[in-house]
Amino acid sequence: MKEDNVAYQMALRSREYVHSHNKEGWLGMFSVDAIIEDPIGKSYLDPEGNGHGTPEAREAFWDKSIANSDINITIHQSHTADRECANILELKIVMDIDGKAFQQIINGVFTYSINDEGKLTALRGYWEEDDGMATLKEI
Repeated sequence: MKEDNVAYQMALRSREYVHSHNKEGWLGMFSVDAIIEDPIGKSYLDPEGNGHGTPEAREAFWDKSIANSDINITIHQSHTADRECANILELKIVMDIDGKAFQQIINGVFTYSINDEGKLTALRGYWEEDDGMATLKEI
């Protein structure tokens, strides 16, 4: 893994922006035509399974899944190649549901791809929705 890989650096920046709830910074990392698939395929976050491929869709993704949660991202391994990075990581998500605090753990592989301008063109999460839902518990 090359620590100076731009996609790896973008993955670290994404983590920083999620931890600090920096919506503007996070959305600014993406190219105009970038896609977010988190998780890949149909899910409660993406019922059609088409991903979030417009600026408006990416902002709605932030508002629905990141804005009202505290997410701690732990990167266990990173692998880089050219303008891409794959991270094996854990998301520990604490959220409010009907006035009660819940925690969910997501384990998966997240990939980051960048263009020539250094903007993210794809952020894709390989994880199973059922596995994540199985960890959901009130805290």
